[in-house]
Amino acid sequence: MNFPPRSKPGSAASATTSEVPDLPSNEMGKIVEQTFQRYSSSDEAKRNGSGVAIVWFRNDLRVLDNEALVKAWASSQAVLPVYCVDPRLFGTTHYFGFPKTGALRAQFLIECLADLKRNLMNRGLNLLIQHGKPEEILPSLAKTFEAHTVYAHKETCSEELNVERLVRNGLRQVVLPPSPGQSTSLSSSNHPKLQLIWGSTMYHIEDLPFSTSSLPDVYTQFRKSVESKCTIRICIRTPTLLGPPPNIEDWGSVPSIDQLGLHEEKVSRGMRFIGGEAAALSRVNEYFWKKDLLKVYKATRNGMLGADYSTKFSPWLASGSLSPRFIYQEVKRYEKERQANDSTYWVLFELIWRDYFRFLSVKYRNSLFHLGGPRKVEARWSQDQTMFEAWRDGCTGYPLIDANMKELSATGFMSNRGRQIVCSFLVRDMGIDWRMGAEWFETCLLDYDPCSNYGNWTYGAGVGNDPREDRYFSIPKQAKTYDPEGEYVAFWLPELQALPNDKRNFPGKSYINQIVPLKFGNITSSGDKDSASARRTAFRGKQRKGHMR
Repeated sequence: MNFPPRSKPGSAASATTSEVPDLPSNEMGKIVEQTFQRYSSSDEAKRNGSGVAIVWFRNDLRVLDNEALVKAWASSQAVLPVYCVDPRLFGTTHYFGFPKTGALRAQFLIECLADLKRNLMNRGLNLLIQHGKPEEILPSLAKTFEAHTVYAHKETCSEELNVERLVRNGLRQVVLPPSPGQSTSLSSSNHPKLQLIWGSTMYHIEDLPFSTSSLPDVYTQFRKSVESKCTIRICIRTPTLLGPPPNIEDWGSVPSIDQLGLHEEKVSRGMRFIGGEAAALSRVNEYFWKKDLLKVYKATRNGMLGADYSTKFSPWLASGSLSPRFIYQEVKRYEKERQANDSTYWVLFELIWRDYFRFLSVKYRNSLFHLGGPRKVEARWSQDQTMFEAWRDGCTGYPLIDANMKELSATGFMSNRGRQIVCSFLVRDMGIDWRMGAEWFETCLLDYDPCSNYGNWTYGAGVGNDPREDRYFSIPKQAKTYDPEGEYVAFWLPELQALPNDKRNFPGKSYINQIVPLKFGNITSSGDKDSASARRTAFRGKQRKGHMR
């Protein structure tokens, strides 16, 4: 398996930048081949279909454990994999007009597509890349190749559901010629079908012990119920060879960043994530097996600096380059071959959170994006642009906030702990409309998906399914607990490096002015709050175990 050349581990452009995964190309190639062999099937007898089937790739940019791909293969004689570069993905966000996809996530997507194309070609297929709307492209392809079915993974949020509806309507306008033995009178109702498959969660939606309309509104109730009553399905075995594809002269090329209407942004500080299934599988191998970090995950997961305090699987989960069921099976393999402990369980605990937000989006639909959230909370929020821009640009005067926001802009990533802190600051201390923060995250995050992003923001803003609606994260407490030496803030705010370690998070007049006082007392240069009442305020920022980090 050939991969584009990459730098040697630890030899990034400077010591301030690291790649995730941090493995050479030849080692990644071996990992991918071994993993594909472990999860592949050579049973050709199961293929008894006819004609052409289309696979519409969306947020499932992988070969391993891709049920839509396997079903298309089994039901046909030729598979046509398609990715539509939909211009709507590069438009603007709904309320505040931010870029819907920032340059860093677009670059990550480009790498995911290049890797998917390469992996399909290694199995006898290819990836047809076309620019335009799926509801226009797919019916046209179905007509040209007389495809009987378009297979795709089902989504849950309104924009994606609308595209599914338009694709289905478009396919109904296509009349296929009669199949052998079919009467001509019946052929007029012979249309390509859109078959949507659930494949984005660890627990399958059909295996839940309740309907989505009866989904528990408290995560712990959901988790205990699925853990006690559900079984996680094993990964779908992928045939070794998936070809042949239909005869196509021009398969299209992976788009450049310029073709997407964006300008390249290079990561010059912090982590640079490599897009694609090969990188995803390599990161799982690196974190679980090579570095043996799974056994300490629970103890380190609240870190903020470096690549290895947490799994960092989330960008590949969001793009569908990595299957949550694959992670589950690798955790179980690790527990069998090495050890099982609280840390191995906690990775699965995080994946259940991710599932929960996905299922909540089915239950609550568009209320996830409304100001009052699923709970229809009535509250007054500010949309002060100057205040928001100070938060967005990392210029609030609070080093812990500013460092996290600068990391987000520079890398497209922020720790789970950091996300909770900056969310609390924006909505609790600044009083800014939480949707502004959510949409900015939508622009920037490599691991953006609407369910987890808006689920977490409604949760943090007190308008979602948090039984403690006034959850508050104290900046002094968070800084002392999670960045006691000021290493994280000094990394992202070099002007603080000269200060003593215990002053970096509390620099006083050595740093820019604080844009707002904290809701429960402001910070003095020693890190203490300046009011007795604030000191008596109980810390209410207990960890919410958000999503796979």
